[in-house]
Amino acid sequence: MSFEIRPITPTDHDVWLPLWHGYQAFYKADIPIEVSETTWQRFLDPQEPLHAALAWQDGKAIGMVHWIYHPSCWTIGDYCYLQDLFVAPDVRGTGAGRKLIEHVYDHAKGASAARVYWLTQEDNATAIKLYDRIADRPGFVQYRKML
Repeated sequence: MSFEIRPITPTDHDVWLPLWHGYQAFYKADIPIEVSETTWQRFLDPQEPLHAALAWQDGKAIGMVHWIYHPSCWTIGDYCYLQDLFVAPDVRGTGAGRKLIEHVYDHAKGASAARVYWLTQEDNATAIKLYDRIADRPGFVQYRKML
């Protein structure tokens, strides 16, 4: 299948938002609208380290990816955290997710990042099959405390 992956533009909000809501529903998250709107504005601000792109097929946005650059104590180059990845359920398994990840890889290489990394839930078996083919699983366990 043919996909076009391109960075978001200010006019993409109305096609990004349903994908963002679909992502939240998948993870059973309820992010307040003011957080979503602030996030959208951060994507558009060139001074922010947040980035977003959409996957397009036949003129329709069918997937999204968000990533963030941050420094690391282990390398000179920044790390690139692929924070959010979502493909519409009706086009999963078509290669759109892989293309979105590869877009982030290319962007990170262009930014001289040292690493791209991401997290997923243990039971996200479909995604894990893809991730195991295109990245290394380091074996770390995540801990966190919400503040």
